[in-house]
Amino acid sequence: MDRPYTVLSCAMSLDGYIDDASGTPLRLSSDADIDQVDELRSTCDAIMVGAGTVRADNPALLLRSQARREARIARGLRPDPARVVVSRGGDLDPAARIFAAGADRIVYVSSGAVRRTAERLGPAAEVVDAGSPVGLGRVLADLVVRGIARLLIEGGGSVHTQFLAAGLADELRLSVAPFFVGDSAAARFVGDGQFRWNPGNRARLAEVTQAGDMAVLRYALSGRYPA
Repeated sequence: MDRPYTVLSCAMSLDGYIDDASGTPLRLSSDADIDQVDELRSTCDAIMVGAGTVRADNPALLLRSQARREARIARGLRPDPARVVVSRGGDLDPAARIFAAGADRIVYVSSGAVRRTAERLGPAAEVVDAGSPVGLGRVLADLVVRGIARLLIEGGGSVHTQFLAAGLADELRLSVAPFFVGDSAAARFVGDGQFRWNPGNRARLAEVTQAGDMAVLRYALSGRYPA
């Protein structure tokens, strides 16, 4: 296996936005959707976000359910999945919630930023050279060596765009909130790019379910999607 099985997860509005332009994080997910994502997290070995998500949302990326944490321990796993950040320059606050004690913390940065990022973060995280520029294939190969077989990527839009454009995603879980944002200055699910899935090569819709008032769509993006 040259890379983990990779799942992208995102909540968006009916018009494709993942936030508004107010500067305050926009809640898109219902309680039911948050619980479903927590269940998905519990099945993964690591959760990845980009540096922009750390700065904007300050996520902890820990399981919400103690029962799921205990179930992982019973399976011989760490209570929480490892937490992974991808950042070009390593401009991250060591006091961010993602670096709190608990699950492993790994930060991948460009070659030129390794030293200063390690000095900035200290014991808060392990800093790893991801090449110059940051190579997603290199990141995934390193995660496999660390025993990460199943990776969940929770954003933001730049990271989702990069993984999709590189064809490195196996599955997409897309939950749709029943409202519009209607602001072109707001962040979208993905940015511009050349994607493998296009009008001539449509992604396979594998499942449609409901989470409270939200539709949840699961797309199979590779042949690795379970039959």
